[in-house]
Amino acid sequence: MIPLARRIATLGGIGYLRPAPGTWGSLATLPLAWLFHWLGGFPLLFAATVAVILQGWWAVRVATRDSAEKDPSEIVIDEVAGQMIALFPLSYAAWTRGLDITALWPGWIAALLLFRLFDIAKPGPVGWADRQGGPTGVMLDDIIAGVFAGIGVIILAGLWHGVMG
Repeated sequence: MIPLARRIATLGGIGYLRPAPGTWGSLATLPLAWLFHWLGGFPLLFAATVAVILQGWWAVRVATRDSAEKDPSEIVIDEVAGQMIALFPLSYAAWTRGLDITALWPGWIAALLLFRLFDIAKPGPVGWADRQGGPTGVMLDDIIAGVFAGIGVIILAGLWHGVMG
């Protein structure tokens, strides 16, 4: 694995933390997502997520090219992408309403827990994507888990604020 691909795939070495490297990757994403939102709101977080997905796909392809293991646990760039997607509803709401995103802290907790739940349990389309193999499968299952978590955040916010009650 070339050094740049290794740094991207492991989020600068975060993926080597044990136990639960995926959870460490998700936790490390929270301050990164906050920074992107703080610097440029939802548009910058969205653009950064697209960049993470594209760089992640490349890094995973390079990192697993000569490996028998196609989804090594130290690769956490996929968790970064999925966790960023799970935070989209919070970033969008804060950006469009002029809110301080840290005021939405219960949503941050929900986004983290829901993303990890969907990433670990791999229900339906998440499991299907995981079984695709290769860099696409590595990245896609976490992208779908992030979308599911984002939808869950929206539903929980609606229930909490009485919109859906």
